[in-house]
Amino acid sequence: MTDIFNIASFDSYKEDNRREVKKASDGLPVSLWNTYSAFANCYGGVIILGVKENKDGSWSTTGLKNSTKLRNDFWNTINNSKKVSINLLKENDVEIFDYKDDVIMVIRVPAARREQKPVYINDDIFGGTFRRNWEGDYHFTPIQVKAMLRDQADDTIDMSVLENVGIDVFNMDSVRGYRNNFASLKDSHPFLRLDDSEFLRCIGAAAYAEKEKILHPTAAGLLMFGNEYDIVRQFPNYFLDYRAELDPYNRWTDRIQSSSGDWSGNVFDFYFRVYNKLKQALSVPFKISNGTRIDDTRIHEAIREALANCLTNADYYGSRGIVITLHSDRITLANPGYSRAGKIQMMLGGISDPRNRGLMKMFNLIDIGERAGSGIPQIVNIWRDEGLKDPVIEEQFAPDRTIITLSLEKKQAIKTSDKVNKKPVARSKITGENQQKILDYLKGNGRSRCAEIARHIGLSAVRTRAILSEMKEIEALGENRGRTYRIK
Repeated sequence: MTDIFNIASFDSYKEDNRREVKKASDGLPVSLWNTYSAFANCYGGVIILGVKENKDGSWSTTGLKNSTKLRNDFWNTINNSKKVSINLLKENDVEIFDYKDDVIMVIRVPAARREQKPVYINDDIFGGTFRRNWEGDYHFTPIQVKAMLRDQADDTIDMSVLENVGIDVFNMDSVRGYRNNFASLKDSHPFLRLDDSEFLRCIGAAAYAEKEKILHPTAAGLLMFGNEYDIVRQFPNYFLDYRAELDPYNRWTDRIQSSSGDWSGNVFDFYFRVYNKLKQALSVPFKISNGTRIDDTRIHEAIREALANCLTNADYYGSRGIVITLHSDRITLANPGYSRAGKIQMMLGGISDPRNRGLMKMFNLIDIGERAGSGIPQIVNIWRDEGLKDPVIEEQFAPDRTIITLSLEKKQAIKTSDKVNKKPVARSKITGENQQKILDYLKGNGRSRCAEIARHIGLSAVRTRAILSEMKEIEALGENRGRTYRIK
């Protein structure tokens, strides 16, 4: 953790989500253990004793009276299981420094592994579990603690056998759709010789109960092929939502909901319905190879990967459900639950730790998704190769959510024969028509005010101004009420 704290850079630091200073003038601060728990449950961090935070956020040393005793007290306390649930530190994680005629103590706290969480204090798993939120330590809610407990096991929750229901809950249209996909990709696979029941068992959608030789759905099988009204009996917060928000005047221009009742509402059908919507909306040019048109591009590949990643890493017991949103300049994919591998590891890749291994296996069998932990880095590489702004991964808490944003905007305009390459954005038909009206008006009337343009196209000034701001071929001149617009 030398990148988080280096004594040579002391004067440049301020408190944030990975650094905390405490005076410790009267011994070990009580709040130290809150911070230890918070850092361990998040991304790790550094606690510096013998330092105070000034009003401007900078640090000043206050010194420690007896650093040797303080260090001994720290080790005695952290090894007391009644005080701290687990000691994550090694001996060299605690260091004493002489700095500016004072003595300070630096404690480097690593992030706990998934199976070690939650890290809690005072022998109180629900009242003593903390997380770090920028400059403060906050209690985890009981719901968040239970989510961490579910994630401890090596067998993911979706691999459990649902002995209270039979395989008759499967939507057979969805099963047939999956089998058709499987057959088209692997036309000589031995699974194709099996009847539906054995096929479902072999792909992990069904399993025999321990005490009786009767097939039951696995949780993954129910999520993948069940009907929404059966799924919510096992996962009360289950909800899948796709929205196309392409026009500021409408909350959405298109929507798919798992609870609508006019389709199965399961994960398999949702994936293909949403992917086909995104594929149609994106103006990504096809390519020609050996005289044959190829509609599938690397951007399509990345979107498939991102969508599968969202569905296989969701905590289906979590609140607010999965929400995929198509905007004119970006796609956001939000799922309940934090990343089990961690946000940093997601970007680095190399470790596959899905929350739903059963779902991932079934997607992998029809060549969707990665199992090598390279999914997010591959998406990032494709986005960079296409000249688009880097994808952004965000974690939110209370409730826990992971949000991936795929920008559809170019990093910068690249000119070819004095023309700017079009960015692969999705536009509503109405917005595109209004933009053409604006161009036609400005060609005929020259430099014009927003109010004049708005009257001509029949929209409000606010909406017209929003459309003008999105048009790269239009430039604004002047300020505030004197602002006018013209074609570049």
